[in-house]
Amino acid sequence: MGAERHGFTLMAALNGQGAAKIYQTTQNAALTEWLDGPSLGDLSRNGKDGEATKILAQVALTLHENTPESPNLPSLTQRFQALKTLRFACPDAAKHSLQRAQTLAAHLLDTQTDIRPLHGDLHHDNIRLTPRGHLAFDAKGIVGERAFELANAFRNPKGAEALHRDPTRIRHLAQSWGQAFSFDPRRLLNWAAAKCALSIAWRSGGTVKDDPEFDLLSTLLELKK
Repeated sequence: MGAERHGFTLMAALNGQGAAKIYQTTQNAALTEWLDGPSLGDLSRNGKDGEATKILAQVALTLHENTPESPNLPSLTQRFQALKTLRFACPDAAKHSLQRAQTLAAHLLDTQTDIRPLHGDLHHDNIRLTPRGHLAFDAKGIVGERAFELANAFRNPKGAEALHRDPTRIRHLAQSWGQAFSFDPRRLLNWAAAKCALSIAWRSGGTVKDDPEFDLLSTLLELKK
């Protein structure tokens, strides 16, 4: 339950600013504000991905503007350990992409800037519309480079896998979020590729053989050039 506790810590510190309120916590659980929805993912899945893109950026900005220092959260470097130690039993093309992603992730982690507390899993289906506006939930609570915050959103929402692999959409996300956060779009694409590879590593159990996102990883790595 470690990740859940760290997420509760972060969301409690936000005190309802851009996120669900935390009313009470115990060692392994929390009483949180109920968010009726719909989710931001529904907006994308219903053909309004451009609108969802803008809303997601605004939610992230709100979170970052209101998050106090939380020194007890785990680091982004710790989170990437599974990718660093990944073993390979997959086709050569996939192995090459994953090795490139390992090198890329190591470089990103070594060159982090604007390090701060992050939601850690901010994507379309972890944001819901409420009477108080769009609010995030299910935070993981980590400390790392601010540009990482949107990395997982490139491969979301679930149920729209063709959209994730659309190069035009990927470039648009990088440009739109780069402008909103004053980030280099290439840095966002780098983090998106690294996060995609990390998710593959998590699903692999330590030794990767096959994965449905090999093609997405390859696309992200090519577009980041």
